[in-house]
Amino acid sequence: MKIDQEKINQILSRGVDEVIDKENLDKKLKSGKKLRIKLGIDPTSPNLHLGRAIPLLKLRDFQEAGHKIVLIIGDFTGLIGDTSDKEAERPMLDSKTIKQNMKTYVAQAGKIIDIKKCEVRYNSEWLGELDYYEIGKQADQFSLNEFISRENIKKRLDEGKRISLRELMYPLMQGYDSVAVKADVEIGGTDQRFNLLAGRELQRFYKQSPQDIITNPLIEGLDGRKMSSSWGNTVNLLDNSNEMFGKIMSLKDEYVIRYFKFCTRLNLDIVSQYETQLQAGENPRNIKVILAKEIVKMYHSEKEAQKAEDEFNKIHRDKELPTEIEVFQTSKISWQVLDLLCDTKLAPSKNEARRLVEGNAVSINTNNIETKISDWKQEIKLEDGMVIKVGKRRFIKIKF
Repeated sequence: MKIDQEKINQILSRGVDEVIDKENLDKKLKSGKKLRIKLGIDPTSPNLHLGRAIPLLKLRDFQEAGHKIVLIIGDFTGLIGDTSDKEAERPMLDSKTIKQNMKTYVAQAGKIIDIKKCEVRYNSEWLGELDYYEIGKQADQFSLNEFISRENIKKRLDEGKRISLRELMYPLMQGYDSVAVKADVEIGGTDQRFNLLAGRELQRFYKQSPQDIITNPLIEGLDGRKMSSSWGNTVNLLDNSNEMFGKIMSLKDEYVIRYFKFCTRLNLDIVSQYETQLQAGENPRNIKVILAKEIVKMYHSEKEAQKAEDEFNKIHRDKELPTEIEVFQTSKISWQVLDLLCDTKLAPSKNEARRLVEGNAVSINTNNIETKISDWKQEIKLEDGMVIKVGKRRFIKIKF
């Protein structure tokens, strides 16, 4: 099962921030040995997004090279909560929420990896069986100083923010996952570095060879902050093709090449050409269209990607209404605008509805005539077929 050096170099470089121990892993890959490659994902929200797709794509790279990939759904670690990337304590989740969140995780991951050839595990299998004595032995492998010297933990301590003892336990649990599945390699984001290294330490303690580590870069979400479900700035793998295309088109121009490199597997020589074109003054929108189509093609189909582009042009270039619009059935004619936005679910709250109106993000369309709503106290008289629009991508058609 030997692979050429060029393929090895791609595995160790594309969508990769750091490799520990790179020399050792390079040697293993050259040897032709079939490795066990581990990735763990906690179901802290119902959706996988493009940020989480980066390590999944790396998992696929290994799978396509003939290695055994192990996907761990953190149904136990998800209860405890990892605060590696958080500036405040993450609350514990209940088992009902975790169970609901992870319902479609395997199917979502299956959009990227071949699930039939993947070993899917749930870490409650082994973490739920540990007793205090065993946990004590694991904890003895680490010092408190090692934990609190982590950048985000140190920052919270300096700011006087609470850090629970529970948070100290998370690296042990993620580390023990590697012991349980006998991982040769673990993949994870740069924010997971301490937890990934904990796996190496615990494997040594349990007389296993320490896993090598690949860390992936974290990508920016639609608002420029790190992509995170808690911030709602995500492109989700379950987004429909039109929503996915529209979100990518709203991406800041400076992130387009990063998305090509990390979120797709388009040939890097072609990506380099796009980068050169942008530097030479090419309109970023043109390159962004190519990116949007490439991503929609990955998670839907080439046909859906073309349809999504056509629909996007219809709405944003030709200023027409979408082909399909969700219907809001009502018998009430006169509405206060904040109530209307909340009842149609175009806004999650009256405060948000007011913010949208004040930001000129709300309009009504009657007989193809669009009118902005600028007063949040305004009463609106509805008409059958009237369309309420919020932002660039949210529409509701009124039906009596």
